[in-house]
Amino acid sequence: MATRFDAITLELLWTRLISIVDEAAVAMVRTSFSTNVRESNDFACVLTDTRGHSLAQATHSIPSFLNTVPQTIRHFIAEFPEDQLSPDDVLITNDIWQGTGHLPDITVAKPIFHRGRIVGWAGSVAHAPDIGGRVRSADARTVFEEGLQIPIMKVMRQGVMDPTFERILRKNVRVPDQVMGDLYAQFTALQRIESRVLAQLEEHDLESLDGLAHEIQTRSEAAMRAAIRKVPEGVYRQSAVTDGIGEPIRLEMTMTVKDGAIAVDYSGTDPQVAASINVCLAYTKAYTCYGVRTVLLPDVAGNEGVIAPIEVTAPAGCILNALPPAAGGARALVGHMLPMMVVQALAEAMPDRVIAGVGSPLWCANVAGQREDGSTYANMFFMNGGYGASSRRDGINVLSWPSNISSTPVEMIEQMLPIHVHHRQLREDGGGRGEFRGGTGQSIKFENRASSAMTASFMAERTRPEAAAPGLAGGDSGAPGEVLIDGKPCLNPKVQQVIQPGSVVEMKTPGGGGYGRLARRDAARHAADVRDAYVGA
Repeated sequence: MATRFDAITLELLWTRLISIVDEAAVAMVRTSFSTNVRESNDFACVLTDTRGHSLAQATHSIPSFLNTVPQTIRHFIAEFPEDQLSPDDVLITNDIWQGTGHLPDITVAKPIFHRGRIVGWAGSVAHAPDIGGRVRSADARTVFEEGLQIPIMKVMRQGVMDPTFERILRKNVRVPDQVMGDLYAQFTALQRIESRVLAQLEEHDLESLDGLAHEIQTRSEAAMRAAIRKVPEGVYRQSAVTDGIGEPIRLEMTMTVKDGAIAVDYSGTDPQVAASINVCLAYTKAYTCYGVRTVLLPDVAGNEGVIAPIEVTAPAGCILNALPPAAGGARALVGHMLPMMVVQALAEAMPDRVIAGVGSPLWCANVAGQREDGSTYANMFFMNGGYGASSRRDGINVLSWPSNISSTPVEMIEQMLPIHVHHRQLREDGGGRGEFRGGTGQSIKFENRASSAMTASFMAERTRPEAAAPGLAGGDSGAPGEVLIDGKPCLNPKVQQVIQPGSVVEMKTPGGGGYGRLARRDAARHAADVRDAYVGA
């Protein structure tokens, strides 16, 4: 029989669970080694119930991870029944189809034992600074080119690190101390979640988290179904075009709203390709659900109940449900399009609740090479595009969405890599015009200061005019992105590039779309936009 909680007790317990995973996230950041976690926020911390259903999520975690970590924990549970687990065991994987969709994301989880049995799971995922293989780029043809694959296994047994695993991992990555440092930071987060949860159970004399989880998830599901019922029932369709590799990729979406539920199907989407822009179904589901949640129920803390009324399907073998041995290292270049497709589909029913297209997917530069002392380096740094305008305000400049990754600080780029940054500045004429202007992107110019060539690839999207962030209600599209090497356009920035010593790279991220017709914009505000170079004359 389900445990019942009065409103005050429920609020206290629920808020405390969120504070627990938030505290774990802070501990992880403070103990991490790489800029991916410490500066850019590319990680997540999650607490689930005994079934692996999400219960509480760290507030500032990556949205996609919040939905993929519980799915990975369910794979862990299927592989390791309770009688094969002990306190302080930690499980691990980076399997594309059981994890987040690409190998650099390492997911770990720890069963929480209370009074002799498992009462929940602590989970964490982080983007490792390196996972071996070729430098992360979009031109890998299969997963076997992309690095070390970690099957589901025990990485710690009763608190003791598997020494063979550590030796294998260190041998396969370019920056072993950073990779292992981040992994131990993840273990720290798991321990923090476990200790705080056990203290809460003891304090309130609870045998398990399941009763509390049922109450939270049930109420959250009811709230989402009520929000869905406010959307006119019917079928909403949307399509999008991405740059692809050589040839553009077309995505097709059909959203059916009926009886307090939403079904999203991606039939008609282009097939998977021999490149690493393929997306596993878990990532497709995660970002589709996130798009629905941002429009319909943004103020309820994420958990399994919020996504329960949402069904997501995609044909096997399409680029949104890629099958082994598909490469997926750059899956964000396609997967980040999905929340905006959801938003644009819902714009027909609720135009005041949505924004124009954003200058994402998130951009990043992946670089690797060798220093003069013979040591190797490998790292990545992020940069954001412009936010889409809404019916009430201009888009924000240089803001990540749907991911909430921060742009890597210049100081950290120059400290970690043999790179000199010439400038980082707002991009001129980047945002789409309209009654409300789209946010502009950024321009970052950097030079290879090493004495030898570096290998680089750029996760750059919306570089084709037809793939630019679209406007809404008559607003213009944002400016497409650009990558230049020594002043010349890089025709295919997603494939590996060789950056010679002294060569200069400039990356200009896409702008966000405008909202409403330009003729309705206040003349003084438009004049200020022209003066400040947000838009052309």
